[in-house]
Amino acid sequence: MSAVKLLAEIADVGKDSGRGGYSRHVFDAAELELRQWFIEQAGLRGLAVRTDRNGNIWAWWGRPARGAVVTGSHLDSVPGGGAFDGPLGVASALAAVDILHARGFSPTKPFALVVFAEEEGGRFGVPCLGSRLLTGALDPDRARGLHDTAGITLAEAAAKAGRDPANFGADPESLALIGCFIELHVEQGRGLIDMDSPVATGSSIIAHGRYRFSFSGQGNHAGTTLIADRNDPMLPAAAVIAAARHAAAATSDARATVGRLVPVPGGTNVIASTVELWLDARVPGNGRTATLVEDIAEVARTAAAEEGCEVTVTQESYSDDVVFDEVLRNRMDQVLGGVPALPTGAGHDAGILAAHVPTGMLYVRNPTGISHAPAEYAEPIDVDFGAVSLAHVLEELAG
Repeated sequence: MSAVKLLAEIADVGKDSGRGGYSRHVFDAAELELRQWFIEQAGLRGLAVRTDRNGNIWAWWGRPARGAVVTGSHLDSVPGGGAFDGPLGVASALAAVDILHARGFSPTKPFALVVFAEEEGGRFGVPCLGSRLLTGALDPDRARGLHDTAGITLAEAAAKAGRDPANFGADPESLALIGCFIELHVEQGRGLIDMDSPVATGSSIIAHGRYRFSFSGQGNHAGTTLIADRNDPMLPAAAVIAAARHAAAATSDARATVGRLVPVPGGTNVIASTVELWLDARVPGNGRTATLVEDIAEVARTAAAEEGCEVTVTQESYSDDVVFDEVLRNRMDQVLGGVPALPTGAGHDAGILAAHVPTGMLYVRNPTGISHAPAEYAEPIDVDFGAVSLAHVLEELAG
């Protein structure tokens, strides 16, 4: 079955009528439905499925063994995300298996598909949750205590979904099976539009991190509390939002974004008692992201003190610059006949695995240049071209 038809099968799962696009988060109803869909699709192709201790789903063509060629992506989304970020890589992996079956191909190396859990961090805040746990990059106790906006912990959500959170943690046995990992993904920018190419390989991912700023002040009545008597945490929070833009603009090739802010109690006529906001910061070059964040944090501390508030800054996640395996990328490029190589500011599970095994990315053109939003798109002809390209690469690597 083509990747286009596979994506059509899940087009109604997790639609978000409020935000537009899709909201699919680990262990919620939509993501669990997608997990079941993948398991059924893998079974139809004769693949043996297992879910590892961290909730990542593996589908094996043949017996699991070391040195495996592995491909896949994720099924979760950001809140109100597009239809392609994550699921395109999963659907293309399934379609590539169909293409290889049609060619009469039989792998001589171990071969597997994988769906990683909570790549976006849209529910519990930490991106690439499944691959970080797999590789030991995330402490399992910290992971179990992560909570969503409703106060449900990851441990509680996993248990409700039938997974034992006590098993979370580094999985050297599963990691040791991976000989190389290829992740196909919709491009999250305009590179391929400008290059007039349907696909590209990935060259690198810039360093990036997420940081939580927690401001505390004094909740009070909006109508009876004089301005001079206020300790309003919304003011230093607002200063951070402005500082993030100014600091990024003053730093070469930096990005800094505040996309989420939560005041408590959140009433229109109430001065907030606390405000939490999350900063996403990305700067090429190891160590430069920390410098940018410290500049923003200094603004936060000064603004909080001026308003009689307090602030704490917590690093939620961080990844250094990632350069994808050059030997693997050259092999991909040779198979595909010479395609562009693109750096990206977007994080991926392939970036987490890159510290442990050779990894590569294959991007499919996005004519809108928009991602993490409903306008994200890929033309059907490019979707199918990407799946065929992935099949070519897998045939080379596993044949």
